Amino acid sequence: MPLFGLLGFPLGHSFSKAYFTKKFKAEKIDAEFVNFESDNIEQTLQVIKSTPSLKGFAVTIPYKEKIIPYLDYISEEAQKIGAVNSVKVEYTISGPTLTGYNTDILGFKESLLEFVQIPPTQALLLGTGGASKAVRHALVSLGIEVFTVSRTPHFSEISYDQVARFLSNTPLIINATPVGMWPHVTNCPDIPYHLLSSNHYLFDLIYNPEITEFMHRGEQQGARIKNGLQMLYLQADYSWKLWNT
Repeated sequence: MPLFGLLGFPLGHSFSKAYFTKKFKAEKIDAEFVNFESDNIEQTLQVIKSTPSLKGFAVTIPYKEKIIPYLDYISEEAQKIGAVNSVKVEYTISGPTLTGYNTDILGFKESLLEFVQIPPTQALLLGTGGASKAVRHALVSLGIEVFTVSRTPHFSEISYDQVARFLSNTPLIINATPVGMWPHVTNCPDIPYHLLSSNHYLFDLIYNPEITEFMHRGEQQGARIKNGLQMLYLQADYSWKLWNT
């Protein structure tokens, strides 16, 4: 039986296992999806490489960047971004090979364009992790100038204290941090929500809870909101295609 999986830690409430298990049942696909939950990536990858039925696996926090040195190949796009969320496993005479891709880019871009039909010229991107890197790449490909917000800004990044000065000319704000994710549902990124208006779009990559505190506070000011669930579905479908070609 073909095997697929998810690598990350922790994985107590992961989307992928439930999504693919439901997909396999609905489409009568004879396959299994398992969680590779571990705080030791090197040890877990040894297990992965010794599982001959494994065809591919998704990668989530905290390994989207850390997995790169362990891969045999990496797509040009994922290399540019510096983050991988999907790995295809292929078997050769000399053993298994792992190829890394980033389907977050496609998933985010497609979901964003459904949310904001006419892309703005500027966007604020909260966070600097693996997901943030994919989002930034997608935004730049759409011709959007990106201001990355960090708690510890480096180079061209800005601090949360500087966000207020950008809000009047920057209608799109994306939360690519885990702040506000279940079970810490009352938390939210530290931005001046009182300065938001009906001209703003708030896109939160978090999908649990369905409406995060970030989204809720934006909606109270008249902003339009969207969570990351559709993006997750889309990136998962793109990964499925990669694993099966």
